[in-house]
Amino acid sequence: MLYKARTKIHPKRAKGFFRTLKWWIMGITLGIYYLTPWIRWDRGSFAPDQAVLVDVANRRFYFFFIEIWPHEFFYVAGMLVMAGIGLFLVTSSLGRAWCGYACPQTVWVDLFLVVERAIEGDRNARIKLDKAPWTRDKFFKRTLKHIIWVLIGILTGGAWIFYFADAPTLLVDIFTGNAHYVAYATVAIMTAATYVFGGHLREQVCEYMCPWPRIQAAMLDEHSLIVTYNDWRGEPRSRHAKKLKKEGKISGDCVDCNACVAVCPMGIDIRDGQQHECITCALCIDACDGVMETLGLEKGLIAYATLNAYESNMALATGDPNFTLYGIRDQDKSKLIDPTKIRNKMGELSDKIIETTLKSIFRLRTIIYASIYALIGLALIITLAMRSTLDAKVSHDRQPQFVVLSDGSIRNGYTIRILNKQGEPRRFKVSIPELEGATIQAQNHEMLGDNAFIMEVPADKLKAEKLFVILPKELAKNGRKNFHFEVVTENGEDRTSVEAQFEVPHKGK
Repeated sequence: MLYKARTKIHPKRAKGFFRTLKWWIMGITLGIYYLTPWIRWDRGSFAPDQAVLVDVANRRFYFFFIEIWPHEFFYVAGMLVMAGIGLFLVTSSLGRAWCGYACPQTVWVDLFLVVERAIEGDRNARIKLDKAPWTRDKFFKRTLKHIIWVLIGILTGGAWIFYFADAPTLLVDIFTGNAHYVAYATVAIMTAATYVFGGHLREQVCEYMCPWPRIQAAMLDEHSLIVTYNDWRGEPRSRHAKKLKKEGKISGDCVDCNACVAVCPMGIDIRDGQQHECITCALCIDACDGVMETLGLEKGLIAYATLNAYESNMALATGDPNFTLYGIRDQDKSKLIDPTKIRNKMGELSDKIIETTLKSIFRLRTIIYASIYALIGLALIITLAMRSTLDAKVSHDRQPQFVVLSDGSIRNGYTIRILNKQGEPRRFKVSIPELEGATIQAQNHEMLGDNAFIMEVPADKLKAEKLFVILPKELAKNGRKNFHFEVVTENGEDRTSVEAQFEVPHKGK
């Protein structure tokens, strides 16, 4: 057979530090996702008051006090680059921590498992229910579970569309049937995706659909923190460890209880070594620590570590420079090193292990990633702080490039576009101080002498106006004249200039 049928995984609920950490991260991330569209942010009467809004119709992205225009997409690109560098940094330092704690697939699978456990019970009860024949109780539990899953999917899809329109208004439109069909289609697609991925596919999304595990595998090295089974201490494993130790025989601390396997959402056995399916959620650490505590043994049989830290110090503990982390399992049992002796030696080296681990995390590779991340973030902050709330562009008429009037003066036509990035209407003074003797013709505008006029631009809008610049015959010399349009707010707080050319006919024409 080329393919093996999927074995359904029934993760047992774990208790411990890492499970508590995952609860907190799940609550915070879900809270951010579902509640963010409802946060209000006052931008004045001329701009939307939704704190985070992707306004596709008006081509704007609002994020609290930040407003991104289409021509400023480099900010979004910069944030995406930062997200990528951040993933590289986290992976190089902490392994697949993103996958184990903050990935949307992981978060929603955890949420669906909460519902499943609440209705069907923990691992053993769910396995028993799967094998049981269909009864009224089983039908009721399964129906209730799937209904709640679908409702979670609907809430997920609904929250998604609220990021693209005013949330309170869209909510009313959705329930009254006045929303655009795209909104309903998006909710349906997101509902189906959440229900299928979180409720049914689960670990298969990570194993077969997501490319990130393969990418991360190439980024991990012996200096990356990973969840590690310390088989120097656990092997040889036995369910009768106490009896073997009383008889003076070698036995590791692992009692082969399979608690680490039972809690794993990916269904793997961490004792088999590193596997690409492992998402580094560390629930196996919680499960194993609970067993060790019950048996009165030291915690840490499964722990976060770097391969470099353990292998280098295991070589010191065993006196074997060629010792590897998984060396014990590969040795002849007659030559097994007593794990008790190794553990005592490793205890003496514990401070050195911590020191080696910290050096592995804060190494040149991670420092480079962190520096690039910080520099990009700093550059974005500086450009945001320095960016103007005014932008202007001028385009010259192509046909005709110039017109010779009856008195011999030369007229050029232009279109000026002024972008007002503030949340209130503003009046701008447009002038051409460098083109001496020239006059401006701008219809329906308040003129300020011959070479300036006032242009009113609505709040948060781009306005275009047609105008003419006229140069007397005696000042129109042969060839092109370069000059600037000066655009200044009435109060003088914001200003910009745009380069332009005044076309003059050549002699003899």
